[in-house]
Amino acid sequence: MTLAAITLDRACAEAIDLARAAAVRRAGVFEVGEHRGTIADDTRVATHYFACDHPAYPGWQWAVTVARASRARVVTVNEVTMLPSDGALLAAPWVPWSERVAAGDITPGALMPSPSDDVRLEPGYTGGESAKDSDPAEWSQIRAVIAELGLGRERVLSPVGRDLAAVRWHEGSGGPDNAMTQQAPAPCETCGYFVALSGSLGDIFGVCANEYSPSDGSVITRDHGCGGHSDVAEPRRGVDLTQPVWDTISVDEALFD
Repeated sequence: MTLAAITLDRACAEAIDLARAAAVRRAGVFEVGEHRGTIADDTRVATHYFACDHPAYPGWQWAVTVARASRARVVTVNEVTMLPSDGALLAAPWVPWSERVAAGDITPGALMPSPSDDVRLEPGYTGGESAKDSDPAEWSQIRAVIAELGLGRERVLSPVGRDLAAVRWHEGSGGPDNAMTQQAPAPCETCGYFVALSGSLGDIFGVCANEYSPSDGSVITRDHGCGGHSDVAEPRRGVDLTQPVWDTISVDEALFD
């Protein structure tokens, strides 16, 4: 079944001056330009398009919809608006805040809620990594007590969360692929300032505790490195002795003449 084409009403099509006057009243400083055409929207309903000559709105156009009641001779204005056409300058597509936020965007006072289905987290009663170190029966009892008393964290890091963090840290400035590591005398895992993390992340990562290192207080890989390694020996220099006040070494030849 095909719909019949809508016939452009003659009276509506000829109401160009009426449509222009309505656009001018609405436009204010936004100039109304030349007439660009007319489209039939419905029976006895049509929209006239006019160019917008304002320099801030290139490619935009005024759209004025007019209508004529059944058996009426008078055409009236139904709506006046401005719409984009080909080549119009448009705002960037709206992106939800949860998708716009990037790493490090949390500032003092800002709140970033974690979604309930965040794959980086799992319920706290699972115990996370610590659960695998306990006897199943014993851990089941502990979990029941925690749930009953409301103790412990509500959610803990999931395996997915640990993997994502590991990739991010390994590829960051604390990883092995940077100029600092390439010029270091030895890796961080042999440094006295290296503090290993607990759990599975500790197999790869730790925290630097050297206040003079640029990585102080930051997560670093075991194969990271810097010039502040604890085994770097302090260079020693010889001491320049001053001339003796009383010469007891040389021999005065005049005493034996």
